[in-house]
Amino acid sequence: MATENGGPTNPWLRFYGPNLGYINQCYEQYRKDPGAVDETLRDLFDRWGPPPVSTDSVVRPPAEASGFSGDKTAMQKAVAAEKLAENIRTYGHLVADIDPLRGRSDSDTRLIQPEAYDLTEEDLKRLPADIVWPEATGDLQTGWDVICRLKKIYTQSLAYEFSHVHDVEERNWLNRMVESDMIHRPLSKEKKVDLLKRLTEVETFEKFLHRTFVGQKRFSVEGLDVLVPLIDDIIYQSVHDGVRDVNIGMAHRGRLNVLAHILGKPYETIFSEFHHAPDKDLVPSEGSMGINYGWTGDVKYHLGADRSLDEGKAVQARIHLANNPSHLEFVNPVVEGSTRAAQENRDRPGFARQDVSRALAVLVHGDAAFPGEGIVAETLNFNRLNAYHTGGTIHIIANNLLGFTTESADARSTRYASDLAKGYEIPIVHVNADDPEACLAAVNLAYAYRSRFQKDFLIDLIGYRRFGHNEMDDPSATQPQLYARINKRPSARGLYAETLQREGAATSEEVEAMEKTVQQRLQQAYKKIKENGNEAEESVPPLEPAQELPQVDTGVSVETLHEINDDLLKWPENFTVYPKLERVLNRRADLLKKEGKVDWALAETLSFATILKDGTPIRMTGQDSERGTFAHRHLMLHDPETGTTHSPLHTLPQARASFSLHNSPLSEASVLGFEYGYDVFAPETLVIWEAQYGDFANAGQVIIDQFLAAGRAKWAQKSSLVLLLPHGYEGQGPEHSSARLERFLQSAAENNWTVANLTNAAQYFHILRRQAALGGKKESRPLIIMSPKSLIRNRRTLSPGSDFENGGFQTVLEQTGLGQTADRVTRLILCSGKVAIDLESELESASDSKRDRLHLLRVEQLYPFPEEEIRKMIRRYKNLKEIVWVQEEPQNMGAWTYMEPKIKALAPEGVAVDYIGRPERSSPAEGMPDVHNIEQKRILSDALGRP
Repeated sequence: MATENGGPTNPWLRFYGPNLGYINQCYEQYRKDPGAVDETLRDLFDRWGPPPVSTDSVVRPPAEASGFSGDKTAMQKAVAAEKLAENIRTYGHLVADIDPLRGRSDSDTRLIQPEAYDLTEEDLKRLPADIVWPEATGDLQTGWDVICRLKKIYTQSLAYEFSHVHDVEERNWLNRMVESDMIHRPLSKEKKVDLLKRLTEVETFEKFLHRTFVGQKRFSVEGLDVLVPLIDDIIYQSVHDGVRDVNIGMAHRGRLNVLAHILGKPYETIFSEFHHAPDKDLVPSEGSMGINYGWTGDVKYHLGADRSLDEGKAVQARIHLANNPSHLEFVNPVVEGSTRAAQENRDRPGFARQDVSRALAVLVHGDAAFPGEGIVAETLNFNRLNAYHTGGTIHIIANNLLGFTTESADARSTRYASDLAKGYEIPIVHVNADDPEACLAAVNLAYAYRSRFQKDFLIDLIGYRRFGHNEMDDPSATQPQLYARINKRPSARGLYAETLQREGAATSEEVEAMEKTVQQRLQQAYKKIKENGNEAEESVPPLEPAQELPQVDTGVSVETLHEINDDLLKWPENFTVYPKLERVLNRRADLLKKEGKVDWALAETLSFATILKDGTPIRMTGQDSERGTFAHRHLMLHDPETGTTHSPLHTLPQARASFSLHNSPLSEASVLGFEYGYDVFAPETLVIWEAQYGDFANAGQVIIDQFLAAGRAKWAQKSSLVLLLPHGYEGQGPEHSSARLERFLQSAAENNWTVANLTNAAQYFHILRRQAALGGKKESRPLIIMSPKSLIRNRRTLSPGSDFENGGFQTVLEQTGLGQTADRVTRLILCSGKVAIDLESELESASDSKRDRLHLLRVEQLYPFPEEEIRKMIRRYKNLKEIVWVQEEPQNMGAWTYMEPKIKALAPEGVAVDYIGRPERSSPAEGMPDVHNIEQKRILSDALGRP
């Protein structure tokens, strides 16, 4: 807004006579329906309120001064000019110079041409500048000046999309930043030369790899070279603004260059990894590094790295590039989770306290993957969610116009790769990757917006890909015309060098010397590894497989449990607990005091409380996790009168750490990835993700397979994340029965995780406490629990208080109270989870003779397999004839294929090993309760009925 005497100009000074009457008519329409008036007028009324009714209340400039007489035609011209100006802001990107290969588009110019609004150059020259643009500065005299200026701003190497940002303050701020030219900070000669030096490092490094390691994959950044100085600038601005952790996630394109020049990975190490690569003719796929230290490692363009930025002796900030498999965008939620962990303080009771200024997430996306992979939308949805937001992520689309060999027209249904972000009201800047200074201006706007509004921002960095997808294919076979243009196109460094030479900032000799200097550094590094036999230090030191789970004393005295339980039932003053729920919670206290028993939900609460008492923070998320999917947890209480919430664990006197419990969005992959990232960054925290039903973990399979199961073996990355996966056959159909236990057992190796299927409350209590005690230690690993559904309220899962006080988690439980002697047992039944409770119930009503012949072992921990414990139990039964494995799942699912060879290896000579359960099936469970009941009865009958 132009100023007058130091203050904002009253916009109503522009209107008088019939024009003022017209504005008042518009305001009456606005009062009834704001959407009925033009957006420009709506913004005006939003900001300044009602216009004056009488022309006497404003100072009227003479008609000659305004350039028009104030008649209706002039007013229409003024409104049309304002509409033209607004549409240049909105649609200027359609004709902007943002594509380095194709240039400007001529097909979308009509919306920003005066003739489309019945305006001529003369019409615009008769209008005062501030009629068209209230913020017009003194060098703009007429409407024509304004339109020319706006076209220059909105149709050059930077183009903007802000109209989908619905918050008026944010949109106006964005427009002011762009139109006041605050984002184009002048670069000194030294800064321009430094930028050219950086581009020289980027380009020369890629060329050296291309010549030295012919045909090997590197996923070159060439065509998007400016990505490196762009990330440089984000780091520089954020660190100097107080950010202490910058977490970066990106796929393959340009990754080696980012590792070398941003993360400081030595050239020698990268070259050594190329020498470790398999022969490209023998192994045309991604292959492996060929390293064998008892771990698998990963290909060089999947690896992450860490770097500390030092200032004096103190670490100023840490830069982290996350490990990322070929599932390109699945690293996004992992980085967000790590960033949230870096922002939170967890050393006090209550929710963890977040400071978004402490850490920043930067995500580099592919132009095909950003609209193509659903995980992107799931992660963008975190932008404003209380449990997941990180105060704004800076997104960069490394847009090379191709996905492998697929054209954009075949890869997305939107005009831009960035259009998905519009649905989340994320501001978008499109920028030509061959204009480095424009790219830095985009960073200025992105970081300023993130700092002010603490929301996401997206930079669509539009360039090209100089070579094929992976340097092993010929792109001209599928895009001949495109690559004919690319082959003629000078590099970004070459273009910028020419610019600086024209400006007098650098000479051709200086430009040549820059390249020579980088070449010498690369040659020296390569010579070093050749002389040392390619034995450069590995970028990721191998991490030994986790050791056997140690014995951990997880017992807690009954007196302490009583004390904690009493404190959990104390509410704040003026807080009303929902009456029905209050009775439920009080019954738990009575159960513990009067019967000395603990049910599943109370066991969980007591485990959380004692873990907090030990000083270990807890974070738990999942769909409906605050109350529990099966309405059993209720750790976040809601006052029915005021709507306020209260968690008993937040005010627990014994607690010495934070407890963060959140309901999650309806997503599995992104939420699971987020919690994995949080856990990796904050290993001292017990992080738990709970599926609504275990079956739904299917949607997070990439995170489970690529990160959780194999992260330690591939990247030396430890995690102790807990997965609670409701599992059990109760006739609820194929999507509410099986957590796909078989998949976790199939991937179980090298002590990579613990897989458990529990049958009583004390076991749950102890295994959670054991997991918390191991967090961050060398023995730490994820914990997969097939958690119960119907068993949550089954009295057979109740545990006496003494079971909480003594000992710890037991990998195998024997059925007790059957009264048989060991020498009479001829059939040993092994099982796990809910079916064990069903068998126990059936055994109690069986005949004495049948009970004498049968004995039941519950395998509570399936992996690591409790071999010695089971072996000792088997040895006690001298007259054993058979061992049967009983399960609810179909034969090709569940634990059978995992257990069969292990049981056979333990079975004494002459003892048969057999299977009882559902036959092999393609679907995990029956869809009809009646059929389920028939099958369930058959399984129990077969288990107990055959001699």
